[in-house]
Amino acid sequence: MRTLSFKIILVIIGLGIVSCVPTKQFKTLEEECLKERSELKNRMEQLETLSNEQSAALLKLQKANNALTADTTALGEALRESGADLKKQQTTYEQMLQEHRDLLSGKNAETSTILEELQQLREDVIRREDAVKMLEKKLSEKESNLNALQQALSEKEARLEELQTILDKQEEKVTALRKTVADALLGFEGKGLSIEQKNGKVYVSMEENLLFKSGSWEVAPKGIEALKQLSGVLEQNSDINVMIEGHTDPVPYRGSGQVKDNWDLSVMRATSVLKIITRNSTLDEKRLTAAGRGEYYPIADNSLPEGRAANRRTEIILTPKLDELFKIIET
Repeated sequence: MRTLSFKIILVIIGLGIVSCVPTKQFKTLEEECLKERSELKNRMEQLETLSNEQSAALLKLQKANNALTADTTALGEALRESGADLKKQQTTYEQMLQEHRDLLSGKNAETSTILEELQQLREDVIRREDAVKMLEKKLSEKESNLNALQQALSEKEARLEELQTILDKQEEKVTALRKTVADALLGFEGKGLSIEQKNGKVYVSMEENLLFKSGSWEVAPKGIEALKQLSGVLEQNSDINVMIEGHTDPVPYRGSGQVKDNWDLSVMRATSVLKIITRNSTLDEKRLTAAGRGEYYPIADNSLPEGRAANRRTEIILTPKLDELFKIIET
């Protein structure tokens, strides 16, 4: 713009100078001036076009700059937002990563705990299996023992049945023996003689007044008669053992010689009865036993006269032989 103004001034000055020159020169100058004017006009038009183009370009550039500025601002905002989002996402990622690590660590610890529990459970199972095997072994042993015991029990039951059969037979024999003895001594019962069956035996009890005088061991005639009757029964029952027991009361015996006290007296009386039985029968002496009990097995109160009289007695105990029974017991 400054160049154009300067050229206009030069033209004006030139015109002023032309007015001072001759006509020929004036025309020449005029032509030159018109030419320059035309050129100047063209240039001014070109300049104006260029100026318009430049203005349009500038406007376009300004618009582009404004758009670019807006875009840059938007991009910057978006970048900032993206950066914030990225930072947030990075923080979230780091948190998630840490949580994953913590979870993984926890899982490892939990897995380790589970493995330990599984190992403990396995050991418990092994111990229980061992215990079960031990119990099975003990059970097998106990079953074997039980079978053996049951076998032994069956054998014992069989033996018991056999024993019971023998005992029943013995009881029958004892009952029959008691009846036979009672029948043989029927005239003496109630006269100082009594017969009792107990514990598989027959007890023939003779009071002192039936057999002896007081303090004597010599058998009286009525006693001898009773013993003869009994000897006949015993002779017919060869499977009967005979125990003769002499008993006294606690009243002190004042004797002389070999018989000094009640114990001696009880022995002598039992022996006297035994000898009468053997003399009046063919009994095997091995079946007979004489024993003195003294005053130590009373059956009545010694504080009363009748009690002492009852205690002064001779008992003949008849026991069936139990050889068959003993054989079963010993086997």
